[in-house]
Amino acid sequence: MDSKPSGSPATFVDHLVVPGDLVVDLSSMTNQTIKLGGGLHQDCDAISVMKAGKLRFSKPNKYWLETSHKRYVAQVEDTVLGIVVDSKSDNFLIDIKGPALAFLPVLAFEGGTRRNIPKFEVGTLLYVRVVKANPGINPELSCTDASGKAAEFGALKDGYMFECSTGLSRMLLSSPTCPVLEALGKKLSFEIAVGLNGRVWVNANSPSTVIIVANAIMNSESLSGVQQKIMAEKLLQKIQDD
Repeated sequence: MDSKPSGSPATFVDHLVVPGDLVVDLSSMTNQTIKLGGGLHQDCDAISVMKAGKLRFSKPNKYWLETSHKRYVAQVEDTVLGIVVDSKSDNFLIDIKGPALAFLPVLAFEGGTRRNIPKFEVGTLLYVRVVKANPGINPELSCTDASGKAAEFGALKDGYMFECSTGLSRMLLSSPTCPVLEALGKKLSFEIAVGLNGRVWVNANSPSTVIIVANAIMNSESLSGVQQKIMAEKLLQKIQDD
């Protein structure tokens, strides 16, 4: 078995890798400090992959593995899309696609008091922030930003919500704007809210726009940036031809 990576680190960046792949050869990177994130393992001068995912890189020298999961594991400060499943006197119980329900205190809203508790029907879609996430307890949510303002948080009305992998959610929230959203945004007018828990909400004046945006997003996960743009442009061209 070859103990050296088959190419430079750049060869593997933004590509799918699998356990056992050797992606970085440190012997060729003298006098450089490398930072490794989750999913990667160092053995002497070789960096190997521990689980399947996409190899990511950020300057100056950080590498990590981005994996996609159907089930979401809550992290503090994540923004997620939750669905109200029940309401109690002190909390709303929220499905955030995780192993356990999360709770949203009835006072966790801008200017929240007992006199102005919001009323949400079961099935209401909320854009919320994770404020507590400890193993063994239900995650706690809030409808405010860190300064206590409502900002963009709260109920999402109308529109269409669909589920995807957590990896696709991260891609949609990446900076700079991911190519598929950039291409769609140049020609179409729509609203979008992306939850790191693998849920996406899209709204537009035209139902056909919602369908096109949702389809483009769902088709983009396994595509490179260039392929995403081509795919989005083909969809847009199809609308013009119809």
